[in-house]
Amino acid sequence: MLKKEILRMMAGFRRFRERFFTEPSVYGRLASDGQHPKTLMIACSDSRVDPAILFSSSPGEMFVVRNVANLVPPFEGSGGFHGVSSAIEFAVINLQVENIVVLGHRQCGGIRSLFEPQIVRQGGFFTQWMTIAAQAKGKVLQKFPDADVETKCRECEKESIVTSLENLRTFPFIETAVAERGLQLLGVYFDLENGQLWHYDDSLGAFQEVTPT
Repeated sequence: MLKKEILRMMAGFRRFRERFFTEPSVYGRLASDGQHPKTLMIACSDSRVDPAILFSSSPGEMFVVRNVANLVPPFEGSGGFHGVSSAIEFAVINLQVENIVVLGHRQCGGIRSLFEPQIVRQGGFFTQWMTIAAQAKGKVLQKFPDADVETKCRECEKESIVTSLENLRTFPFIETAVAERGLQLLGVYFDLENGQLWHYDDSLGAFQEVTPT
């Protein structure tokens, strides 16, 4: 017997079909025309931060990559399995996206583990992945040595977005796309506690709140 959570998913799929597969079918168009998203969204795997829900996006609008703590590793071309890097490459080179958005958020478990490692059960994959944010943690400890854990987590959630933006610029094909066709890189922070959205202003080196119009 299927668990109630799975039955709820099946009911949700029926509603999905009723919404998107009635004539004219949204997916009929997407199937015949292919996908042409304008934005690559790099977001966290956190179940509370779904980019499509957060930005009220329709199918086909965003190419989404989700991972623990919405991190981007620096460019590394020596081989191996690079899931995030391969998705970025496909979006920039094949899909020719016009924007790359790194979406961070409040209460990120991955970032908290940097300051409270005891919250994570032993696991090599998770711990190794979070070393990408070590530089962000170092900056926060330098700027806020006497702050409480909540403040350090909040600041590191933001600082890790900046780190990911910096790592994006280490990819040669991204630098080419920025120079030749105006590819835009943007960092965004969602405060799920207060329902606020912030964007990183590179010229100011700080996050500014986005005011809905």
